[in-house]
Amino acid sequence: MITLALVGIIVGILSSVSGLGGGFMIVPLLIFLGREAKLAVGTSFVFILVVAISSIIAHYRLGNVDIKTGLMLGLGGVIGAQIGPQILQHVSEQNFKRVFSVLLVITAVWMFVDSKGGS
Repeated sequence: MITLALVGIIVGILSSVSGLGGGFMIVPLLIFLGREAKLAVGTSFVFILVVAISSIIAHYRLGNVDIKTGLMLGLGGVIGAQIGPQILQHVSEQNFKRVFSVLLVITAVWMFVDSKGGS
């Protein structure tokens, strides 16, 4: 349990700095710890919820929050969040791992290439 809390601290820092939510780190960690992919995804959202609320407060205090844009994105996200688990129910563990890992690699390559823009 202490190990999970320490990992939570590290991922919480990385999430609040990057805005990536942490699921991309928590899901592989939970799978590595022997959790089924679907359980790892659902569990990661508990982590994301708690960290997101805390991050919103901290970023709001610093003036780094566009409430209107965030709420509009969130509205679409709520709809998508109801569809996603239904899709996941029909995806095998093996295919989930493959698709998730490809998305992580694509994201990493995109961010690396974009970082060379000089900003």
